[in-house]
Amino acid sequence: MRLLFVEDDARLATAVTPALREAGFAVDHAATVADATRLAGRVEYDAIVLDVRLPDGDGFTLLRRLRGEGVQARILMATARDGVDDRITGLDAGADDYVVKPFAVPELVARLRALLRRPSESVPVVLRAGDLALDTATRRARRGTREIELTAKEFAVLEVLLRRVGRVVTREELAHRAWDDNFDPFSNVIDVYIARLRRKLEGPGERAVLHTERGAGYRLEVAA
Repeated sequence: MRLLFVEDDARLATAVTPALREAGFAVDHAATVADATRLAGRVEYDAIVLDVRLPDGDGFTLLRRLRGEGVQARILMATARDGVDDRITGLDAGADDYVVKPFAVPELVARLRALLRRPSESVPVVLRAGDLALDTATRRARRGTREIELTAKEFAVLEVLLRRVGRVVTREELAHRAWDDNFDPFSNVIDVYIARLRRKLEGPGERAVLHTERGAGYRLEVAA
């Protein structure tokens, strides 16, 4: 899942961003309205954590602008403990939920996961392809009766592939959805994770499910 964390407090951003990545999110950070506007204009985020007070404007104005431009990402407003009016204003402006500052990272992660699995999403909580299933709520994967243990990044890559099952997913699309702006396009990290997933998904006697389309990308396809 690709996430934009909009927060001008450098200490908070330094503490929270790595924790969100550890939880399996690909995270970009913006410290200003200008940076957030630029990033949201070129990246299709799954969720945005948006601070209310920013040095070059306020989160409400940015929220209204994003919604006005058709941004469909789940938006979680970060408000002060006594900012009841802020919470109401944010929800009325199009926010999906809010978290009170100072917040614990586990609470933030839980709220984000709850937002991303709401029934109104077009994609089900459990992604399936043949005998392969990935539960995005519990973050567990199974093939038939066999449980598959995945790292956070393996989970992110598999989720991208399962959401596009049967289609070729390019390296650029994988990088865009499962990594953040720190991704090095010249590295072989995608090949490494694809190889790891193959070993985990394709056990003895099981059909191949993860296919490389030379010069195009990767395709996940599982016979029913």
